[in-house]
Amino acid sequence: MNNPRTFLLVALFALVYLIWSQWQIDYAPQPATAASTAPQVAAGQTPAPIPSSAEIPQAGPVATTATTQVPPAAAGEAPTTDPVIVQTDLLRVEIDPRGGSVISAELLAYPEQPKQPERVRLLSPEPDSYFVAQSGLVSNTGPAPNHQSLFETASHSYQLADGQNRLEVPLTWRDASGITVTKTFVFERASYVIEQTQKIDNQSAAAWSGNAYRQLQRVPLVIDTSGIKGYTNTARYSFMGAAWYSPEEKFQKLAFDKFGKEPLKKEVTGGWIALLQHYFFAAWIPPATETEQFSSETVATSGPPRYLVRGMSPPISIAAGTSGTLSARLYVGPKLQSTLDDLAPGLAKTADYGIFTVISEPLHWLLSQFHKLTGNWGFAIILLVLLIKAVFFKLSEAQYRSMAKMRKMQPRVAALKERYGDDRQKLNQAMLELYQKEKINPLGGCLPMLVQIPVFLGLYWVLLESVELRQAPFILWIHNLTAPDPYYVLPILNAATMLATQFLTPMTGMDPLQAKMMKFMPLIFSVLFAFFPAGLVLYWTVNGALGLLQQWIITRRIEGAGKPLAAAAK
Repeated sequence: MNNPRTFLLVALFALVYLIWSQWQIDYAPQPATAASTAPQVAAGQTPAPIPSSAEIPQAGPVATTATTQVPPAAAGEAPTTDPVIVQTDLLRVEIDPRGGSVISAELLAYPEQPKQPERVRLLSPEPDSYFVAQSGLVSNTGPAPNHQSLFETASHSYQLADGQNRLEVPLTWRDASGITVTKTFVFERASYVIEQTQKIDNQSAAAWSGNAYRQLQRVPLVIDTSGIKGYTNTARYSFMGAAWYSPEEKFQKLAFDKFGKEPLKKEVTGGWIALLQHYFFAAWIPPATETEQFSSETVATSGPPRYLVRGMSPPISIAAGTSGTLSARLYVGPKLQSTLDDLAPGLAKTADYGIFTVISEPLHWLLSQFHKLTGNWGFAIILLVLLIKAVFFKLSEAQYRSMAKMRKMQPRVAALKERYGDDRQKLNQAMLELYQKEKINPLGGCLPMLVQIPVFLGLYWVLLESVELRQAPFILWIHNLTAPDPYYVLPILNAATMLATQFLTPMTGMDPLQAKMMKFMPLIFSVLFAFFPAGLVLYWTVNGALGLLQQWIITRRIEGAGKPLAAAAK
């Protein structure tokens, strides 16, 4: 097994992996899109979507329907359904007075496209991109405002002023029985966390008991998968669906097409629930000491079905004449791995690297440290290559020494081929004896290249999933390391590096078919890399160039061994 054969093995492995990934995207079962209707299934299989009335959970055997009657407004309050607009340094949020639901969230630090004014809109009430964060109360002993009840608000516009670090947005619901609920949203500077409290003031004649619930509901995004642009759209490779965390099971995922087959229904203490998409997510984080009932539902609508995840608090009882408060945090923002675990355990896992997590997470950490030094993610990738090259320097040196010795032995191998002709058994035996005599290890070229495979694929997922690298520029023509090179310069440079490496690589023992495949490899990889993120091609090109330099130096030394010093110096 010499290095060319290993290279073919590596190339075959990479191609099979990419073809498998593409097959999963194109042919694996997909959830309904905006153009479809609620799915129908046979009896005994996935259950049909539940009625939309089940968006409101039950507190007990029979839940009391919350009244939506609103008493006359107090001075300065406006019981209308116009959204309450809140703007901070990072978020522009719209809160619907009907239910106090967060129906829109724009992430002001993240443009949809580089140098464009439109910002990423994570939450949206629009039918084709519906994604909202809802909350409410349910009770079997008295009235309770759910996410369809109408609240009062003192203002429809709030803004975090310069020098202000905290902003409170209260909404109030009142019932004629004496029950008043104040739902308050608290925003803080430099934070994507929205703290929510529901204060229940019971001035009725009887005790009140019930539960708080918080839920996320959305339709799947329709992602362009057509043509070249669709193929290079990295969002199509990222997981989109539900996720939750529990101290016992850790991070778990539930794809939209699994909602009917494997519904979520668990009691969890110290966990959270979320809906994920590429680079961004929304999550409800209850108090760490609270035992919540997590569940998932598929909600039927006149259009596409909606997918819902919910957390239900334990019962709370409030005596007449007293009050009580239920709280939770809503995260609406990017998958920033350096800070998420400070908010809740396991929250950084929302940046999902799949089976390569054990490799991708350390790579992301290293890149982050190098970025602190350079301020540029492209140079951080180059420093990562240098570090990996340094770690595997001796291993690579052994590889290139073995290859150089094999290259030097080519005339003797050619003589053996001529002597034994088509007798492959005798030829292989003679070559083995030659390798043993000259202390050449034919397997020396395998391990260093095989080690690079998991690093390469791990970095591939770092570039796909890490929001820190989203739209990150490098230098000159590369304005986005997570998008393909617009002028294909890096794929061409990589092909040139591969051609030069081939020139130094011995073809000893290769049959004509393998030799032809080797000649086409630079072309194949240059075409393949034309669709890869520029950051990944940058890594592979720099890695190949450094390997070529090391191989050239060692080859010169080995081929010059035994020659007069003066001749070797020329």
